[in-house]
Amino acid sequence: MAFWVIGGEYTDTSFTHIKGGDAETKIGPFPDYETAKSVWGKLAWEHVDDAHTRYRIWDDGSEQFWVVGGTYKSTDFSETVDGSPENRIGPFESYEAAKAEWQKRAWESVDDAHTRYRIEKVSG
Repeated sequence: MAFWVIGGEYTDTSFTHIKGGDAETKIGPFPDYETAKSVWGKLAWEHVDDAHTRYRIWDDGSEQFWVVGGTYKSTDFSETVDGSPENRIGPFESYEAAKAEWQKRAWESVDDAHTRYRIEKVSG
């Protein structure tokens, strides 16, 4: 198993899109969590005053779950109502945790046919 530090400067504090449209920076691999945490900590302190910069530790054997969706222009769910990217909530370490968040959002929007959320699994 290898560990990575992933992140960079994002367009906003939803941390879904890297500024300039580039890919996230991926630093590593590191042989253990403690080494990756040390690099992550250094980067976190270097950017502590920049609300748009975030890094996280990723292990390449992990699975994470995201709740993705929002309110769309139509029931084909292809474009959000304001043209912005879909909301990404997470990551969650288990399907059950993501399902609880999905269920909460689904019930909050149960009467809105244009709002939809789904669970996405991402492997490291």
